[in-house]
Amino acid sequence: MIRNIFLFLILFSISLAGKAGGEGKIEVPLRFDRYYDYDDVVTALEVLHAAYPELTKLDVVGESEEGRKIYALTINNAKTGEELSKPGVYVDGNIHGNEIQAGEVCLYYANMLLTKYGKNDKITKAVDRNAHYILPVVNVDGRYHFFADAHTPSSSRSIRVAKDDDRDGLFDEDAPDDLDGDGSICQMRIKDPNGNYKADPEDPRIMVRVKPNEKGEYTILGSEGIDNDGDGRFNEDAEGYLDPNRNWPYNWMPPYVQQGAGNFPLSGVGLKAINDYFAERPNIIMNFAFHNSGGMWLRVPAEKSTKIPKSDVDAYDVIGKEAIKITPGYVYMPSYDLYPTYGDTDGQMYFVFGSYSLVGELFMRSQETYKVKEATTPKTEESGNDRNNVERDREQLKFNDNVALGELYKEWKPFNHPVYGEIEIGGWVKMSSRLPHPFMLPELVHRNASVVLLAAENTPEIKMEVFEVKNLDNNLRRVRVRLENKNGLSSMTAQAVKDKIYEIDHLKVSGAKVVAGGKINNYRLNQVTYKENKPEIQFFALPGHSTAEYEFIIEGKGTVTLEYISRKAKNVKTSLKL
Repeated sequence: MIRNIFLFLILFSISLAGKAGGEGKIEVPLRFDRYYDYDDVVTALEVLHAAYPELTKLDVVGESEEGRKIYALTINNAKTGEELSKPGVYVDGNIHGNEIQAGEVCLYYANMLLTKYGKNDKITKAVDRNAHYILPVVNVDGRYHFFADAHTPSSSRSIRVAKDDDRDGLFDEDAPDDLDGDGSICQMRIKDPNGNYKADPEDPRIMVRVKPNEKGEYTILGSEGIDNDGDGRFNEDAEGYLDPNRNWPYNWMPPYVQQGAGNFPLSGVGLKAINDYFAERPNIIMNFAFHNSGGMWLRVPAEKSTKIPKSDVDAYDVIGKEAIKITPGYVYMPSYDLYPTYGDTDGQMYFVFGSYSLVGELFMRSQETYKVKEATTPKTEESGNDRNNVERDREQLKFNDNVALGELYKEWKPFNHPVYGEIEIGGWVKMSSRLPHPFMLPELVHRNASVVLLAAENTPEIKMEVFEVKNLDNNLRRVRVRLENKNGLSSMTAQAVKDKIYEIDHLKVSGAKVVAGGKINNYRLNQVTYKENKPEIQFFALPGHSTAEYEFIIEGKGTVTLEYISRKAKNVKTSLKL
């Protein structure tokens, strides 16, 4: 008790003091009009845990290549049952280091469950009925460096495993350089009458490709940088690249098939620790992995040669078809419709651990608008061509200028490059393009966390009813039992049943001799399919929104117990006296 009080006082002082040079104190309820760096995420989890010790547990899952701790917060009401006895909902984010708003969705979900517990009926039920496992940052090194170092919106994705990209015997020695010291890696351009680009006449910040026989004005030199290793090339050997979303064991392919796959599955040490963490929680039936861009809900499979049972597609649809209503503009589709991937998170969770898994691709850049909203947007033949892209660039720059306070774009400015001489540096800054401006963040995190809550509400909830006890001849009694799953997700995925990856759910009778037992096909017509061996145990999975009925012929008198046993749905038990 004294230790817990001491811990609370320490964390409370942290929440009041905040981080030196940071954006103010971190306290409950958390703020979501800002982004949290790695240290902020850790503090936010500690503060939530300190504020709600009776509902939370904070675990160190493992450490990264650079020794940073990977944290997971468990939210469970122990008064309503031990966590492993309840359907588990797992949420993670930021598997790619630059996908920082994915971590914010995870923090928001935790904050929502805890601060609204006891005040909101939906939240209270979800905390009482489910165990929630929330791991906001998978790639802790990537997130740390995205904030601490200069980057483009798309860099710092990799696990920090050194790689000789240019095969010169040196590792990670020629990354882009922040030449002007502004904290972002932008673009370089140089005036060149023979170049392939010219300035857009309406907005000279935009580079437009010249037409054949048209005189150019600029050459695009690429990202800021110099030739650090003196090989005549620029920025060709940045950090990594080991893609943590291509390094899971299921359907892993080597790098010549899948870029970023690594030398072997789970070669990322933090990723291996997370896989072990998941394996130790076999009750997890719903898994979310949040990424950062595109506005999509993606389900398995990740490549077209793999087929999954229709009943699992139906279960996914229960979530996916509602999710796109909660997050307007998003699409719901199998992952392979985007592009094929191998060794990804959702395949590992679904095929290896038997968990329904969805990938949430968050921000849609199309939301960066500066125009009068039209009732309908007519499709044109120009959709996706250069003219259309330039018009979109113009609108996004107007959004930057008039809505985002000019914070997303760096104006082109002269710079004396040690090799190229007089150039200009400008373009979209690190905190742009793939993530929303902070003023847009609260709605994004709330809508996506609401989809997780929807999934939690649809995890299986099994009710058992003995609906008939009838005396038969020869000291026999007929007992009929009805099991109902009133929610949308099955007690087991059909794929898990098919592959027999763990013990199938079953209904077990004990306390008396069962001479016959089987599934009732039609109880009014007494149509029963009897099981030949061990009739006291009936194996099955209970699909969402379904019922199943079983009959047992029991010899003798006394108290018998009927128990439904499931790895991922809560066990149910009842007794009756014959």
